[in-house]
Amino acid sequence: MQIVRDRKNIPSSAKGGVVVIGNFDGVHRGHQAVIGQAADLAEAVKAPLVVLTFEPHPRSYFRPDDTPFRLTPFQNKAHHLEALDVDVLVALDFGAELAGMEAEDFVRQILVAGLDAAHVVVGYDFCFGKGRTGTPDKLREWGGFPVTTISPVASADEEVYSSTRIRDYLRTGRPGLAAALLGRPFEIEGEVNTGRQLGRTIGFPTANVGLDDYLRPLYGVYAVRLGLEQADGHVGWYDAIANLGNRPTVDGVQEQLEVHIFDFDQDLYSQVVRVALIEFIRPEQKFDGLDALKAQIEEDCHVARRILHTRAAGA
Repeated sequence: MQIVRDRKNIPSSAKGGVVVIGNFDGVHRGHQAVIGQAADLAEAVKAPLVVLTFEPHPRSYFRPDDTPFRLTPFQNKAHHLEALDVDVLVALDFGAELAGMEAEDFVRQILVAGLDAAHVVVGYDFCFGKGRTGTPDKLREWGGFPVTTISPVASADEEVYSSTRIRDYLRTGRPGLAAALLGRPFEIEGEVNTGRQLGRTIGFPTANVGLDDYLRPLYGVYAVRLGLEQADGHVGWYDAIANLGNRPTVDGVQEQLEVHIFDFDQDLYSQVVRVALIEFIRPEQKFDGLDALKAQIEEDCHVARRILHTRAAGA
């Protein structure tokens, strides 16, 4: 997948395509349906499939004091879009210039002059431009290209796929329900950094991953799988357990995701990993010393292994 970050230098390979527009935070099943329909249109006319999105998320620009809310910051979002066989990802820099751009200018400058869009696909509630005055009908009027609007997509039990609903599930410690809407487990991706290495002293070394712009799921202990890119470019997944939070037993002050990988002895410092939350085990708590913490971690590891074994068996 080709990634384009400069709207003033659009390569020819990104032009003349079927362009699907949205923030796509989470790249959940609803987003996948929108992109899937755009992919069908692109295949029918032998045109590139282009996803047009915005970075940072417009909410970060308009509401900079909000707590972290992203389900898929840019790099993680790119991974999931690439898995959908997107040809080109165009990520527009969302700042004062784009926020103040009139809706008609957005169509004429970016979609027509920049991307030479052959067809545009948007969700049912898509609005754009300064003051959110642009609509799908205005896209057709100003762009001169066909526009397909996708209706809301829901699960078999009529739950609409929604980034807001996914965030609610994660904040309340229900990663399994979040995964059902995402179509995969929720992941936190980041570089492994050097921590205080206290885990090594009690027999549970951890890979420490910062949370950065990610939404904060409920603090606590999770059964997880850690993804690590292999020499052949594929991602290998390893069973693990993780603590997400402030680590009150050791007077931690910084939010951290600490991952202990079962039966694993590779050095991961400075490597980028993906941590998929499979199931919530218990809330974070403070223990009376390292011995009590070690005993609880041993029990948590047994629980996590059982959960991950069961999931792997498809039960």
